[in-house]
Amino acid sequence: MTRIGRRLRGWTNGVLDLPQDLLQEMPRITLIGNKELYIENHRGVLHFSSGTLTLALAKGSLVITGRELVIRNILGQELAVEGIIGEIRYIESEERS
Repeated sequence: MTRIGRRLRGWTNGVLDLPQDLLQEMPRITLIGNKELYIENHRGVLHFSSGTLTLALAKGSLVITGRELVIRNILGQELAVEGIIGEIRYIESEERS
């Protein structure tokens, strides 16, 4: 990201008080117990099986492991997963200048 882009993003955040997940293209993750998981702001499914789900993110990937995982819904950049969620791991990619 250019220096001007970073400054504009910082100014926009301060003035408009927008949520960080929108400004930084971060995922918003909602976990209900260990049975339901909702993820917003993902960039697509990279891998899916009943034990593992890997999602592409703007700056890395998200790996969900568990048992009996089922994708219940995909709407644009939103995804709902049900099953027994064991672990959620965020893997950040190296940012290039």
